[in-house]
Amino acid sequence: MAKNNNRSGVQTVLKNIPSIQTLLQQLAIPESEIAFRYQKQIVQEEVERFRREVQHAEKVVAQTRGEIQEMLQERIRNRIERLVRPFLRRVINATGIILHTNLGRAPLAAVAREHLQEIIENYSNLEIVLETGKRGDRLHIVEEILSLITGAESAIVVNNNAAAVFLALNSLSRRKEVPVSRGELVEIGGSFRMPEVMKASGAKMVEVGTTNKTHLKDYAEAISEKTGAILKVHTSNYRVLGFTKAVPIGDLVALAHSYDLPVIYDMGSGVMEDLRHWGYPHEPIAREYVAAGVDVITFSGDKVLGGPQAGIIIGKEKYLQKIRKNHLLRALRCDKLTYALLDATLRLYLNPERLPETLPVARMLTLSQEVLRERGEWLREQLAGLPLESGVEETFAQMGSGALPLEKIPSVALVLKPHRLSLTTFARKLRTGNPAVVGYLENEALYLNLRTIREDELEQVVQAIRQIFSR
Repeated sequence: MAKNNNRSGVQTVLKNIPSIQTLLQQLAIPESEIAFRYQKQIVQEEVERFRREVQHAEKVVAQTRGEIQEMLQERIRNRIERLVRPFLRRVINATGIILHTNLGRAPLAAVAREHLQEIIENYSNLEIVLETGKRGDRLHIVEEILSLITGAESAIVVNNNAAAVFLALNSLSRRKEVPVSRGELVEIGGSFRMPEVMKASGAKMVEVGTTNKTHLKDYAEAISEKTGAILKVHTSNYRVLGFTKAVPIGDLVALAHSYDLPVIYDMGSGVMEDLRHWGYPHEPIAREYVAAGVDVITFSGDKVLGGPQAGIIIGKEKYLQKIRKNHLLRALRCDKLTYALLDATLRLYLNPERLPETLPVARMLTLSQEVLRERGEWLREQLAGLPLESGVEETFAQMGSGALPLEKIPSVALVLKPHRLSLTTFARKLRTGNPAVVGYLENEALYLNLRTIREDELEQVVQAIRQIFSR
C-alpha cells in the first residue's frame, strides 16, 4: 500500500511540474545578461534534474503546481547567478595562514599587479628580441635576474614546482635509478606524492636509509652504472625530530660528483632571503645550495617567494640545457601573464631591505604585535552597537603551504560572538558576502586573525559585518 501511495505521489508531483515555456516567461531575464538559448537549456536541465529526484525518492511529499514552480524558479535563478558572475571572487583572508593554498597562496605585490595590467591590455615582447626584430625565447625572460639573485648559472620557469621536479627527473634520469632518502618521500599536497612524481617522470626511485636516519654510505651503496642522479627533498611541510640523521648537502654533492652524477634538490618553498633577518628560524635559501654545488634546484614561485604559481628550476647550464631540449617543456611552460607577474616580483628582490614594504608576504611576516593590537581595537570600536560580543586576543598565525611547519607566528585576532545568529550561520554569511571574509571557528567564537588582513581591508571587514546585521 505504501508503495502505491508513493507511486501516486510521484505521478501527482510530475503532473504539477510547470511547462518549460511557463518557467521561461516567469524567469524574465534579459538576453543582455545571458542568451535565451542558454536560459532555455538551463530550465530544461533543472526540470529534468527535478524529475529524476522525484522518481528516485523513497518518499515523495505532494506539492502544488505553485510550490513546484517557485522552487524551480529559485534553482534556475541561483544557477544563472552563479554562471553570469566570475567564479573566482575577492576574499579577505582572516585565517592567519599567510600562504593559504585554498585562498590562492601568496597575494601579489602592487608593482606586479600594475605590470600585469599593462601586459594584459597590450601586445608584449614575449618571444621577440626588440633590438634585432628576430624571434626570441620566453625561457630567458627571467633567467638573468634569477641568476643574479641566486648565483645560479641558468634558470627555467614552468607552471608549478611539481612540474619542475618532474621535468628535471625526466630530462636527466629517465629510465635510470635515482636514490632518495626514505625520510624525504613527502606528500606535496592533494595526495600528490613524490614517489608518484618520480614514477611519472620515468625515473626509478631507489629508497635509501630509514624514515629518521639516512647516512652517506646509504647513498654510496645505492649508486651503480644505472644511477642517473641523486635526489634530495626539503621536508618543508613537516619535521622529523629526535633520533634523526640527514646527510649534509656538501657531502652529498661531493659523493655525487665523484661518480659524475648530478644532485637534484627540491627545496620546495622558494626562500630567497634569510628569514632570520625577520626573526624566524632558518629555512634553506636558494643561493646557499647553489654555492654548495647543487646541480639542479627546484622551488615554487607562489610560496615564500611571493609571486604567481610557477615552478622555478635553477642550476648549472649543462644540466638545464638538457632540460630545455626536453619536448615536454613546451607542455609545461608558462604563459605571458605568469612571466609578467614573476618578472615584476623578482625585481623587488634587487632591494631586499625594502621587501617588508614592497612584498605582501614579507609585510605580513614582519608586522608587530603592537600594530595588530591597535587594528583589533579599532575594529572593536567600529563594531560597537551591533548585536554581538567582541574581543581582541593574542593568538598565533602560520606561514602555510609547507613553509616553517613548526613555527607559531605571534598574532592577534578579533573574536566575535553574535547574539541572534548561530556561529556557523554568521561565519557562512561572512564567507558569502561581498567581499567574502574567511575566518575560523574556535572556542565557541569566530576568530578573524589580523596578521593576514591588510590595513586597507579593515574598513571592508567592518562593512561586511554591519551588512549581515542590517539585513
